Amino acid sequence: MHRLLLVRHGETEGNSAERFWGQTDVGLSDVGLRQAKQLGDRLALENISLVYSGDLCRALQTADTIASHRGLGVIACQELREVDFGSVEGMTYGEISQKYPDLVRSWFNWGPSFRFPDGESIADVSNRVTRFLHRLEEHTKGETIVVAAHSGVLRLLICKLLGMELRHWRQIRLDLASISIVEAYSEAVILSSLNDVSHLQCKGG
Repeated sequence: MHRLLLVRHGETEGNSAERFWGQTDVGLSDVGLRQAKQLGDRLALENISLVYSGDLCRALQTADTIASHRGLGVIACQELREVDFGSVEGMTYGEISQKYPDLVRSWFNWGPSFRFPDGESIADVSNRVTRFLHRLEEHTKGETIVVAAHSGVLRLLICKLLGMELRHWRQIRLDLASISIVEAYSEAVILSSLNDVSHLQCKGG
């Protein structure tokens, strides 16, 4: 069995809860750094073997904080970058609504063929996630692996691990600094926890 701890990065400079930063390389805010520490404290007792991260600053900062509790290094992966939102990078939902009303009208129908203006399609991101899954297949069974990344990538990863159609990726909620746990057995893959943020609530984060 592999135990995968899927971690979304913390809050960023410029408020990642409101803006579509995509592949814009913003770092964690003071709040995000505190959230990363809470994630590290929450996972400190886990027998973590490896820590993977997207190669953008906000994911790496989150991963480094978690890895430091066990003296581990972080393996940065371009495959785990967030979706390239193209022309809507850095915009809020309200700003996107004004400039790209047709995009907003199809908000919950972003299937694999959907492409952001001047950005990536969901199929492009899905192919990156598949390449990352091939990395995981090389590891010894019984390892606990942290994957620190971004909402879009992690939601697609969950769909692939559970054998769900990719059109469901928009129906999965992953909050900032959340933890989701997937246990991969030879017979089945089980989602044992989704979008856990209790480590933030109990510490006033």
